[in-house]
Amino acid sequence: MTDFAVSPSQAFTFENLEWDLTPLNGGFVLSGTLDVASLNASQHYANGYVASGLVLAKRTSDNLLVPYLDASATAGVNQAFGILRASVPITRFVGGGNRTKVGVAVLVHGMVSLSKLPFTSGNAAAGGYIDANGQADLRNVYFAA
Repeated sequence: MTDFAVSPSQAFTFENLEWDLTPLNGGFVLSGTLDVASLNASQHYANGYVASGLVLAKRTSDNLLVPYLDASATAGVNQAFGILRASVPITRFVGGGNRTKVGVAVLVHGMVSLSKLPFTSGNAAAGGYIDANGQADLRNVYFAA
């Protein structure tokens, strides 16, 4: 006789890099550490992961990466540093809880479609979107419509 047991299921989503127009091997990516506490769970990782395309700032007090806020925001998070290159899981599937800091890849030189970035000023009150000042900060990123 065979036993069958029900296992918990997990949904997966494929990476959406439509925003990244950089030719293969044409961009430049830096590594950094993302401070998960700076993210808004319902806005930035409602599905358990942070979507690629999140615009990041490097907090001056500890050099951790946080969502970029516009130029009128608190000093230390109001200068864009780069764009999250790949989605990052935040929710731990084993043991529960969330990660507090996560190593990430950040696009600092390349081509980006503004209209396909996942966060806009209309839906990202807690940051992570790009404005004109953020575009000026990212001098080595070409922004297409």
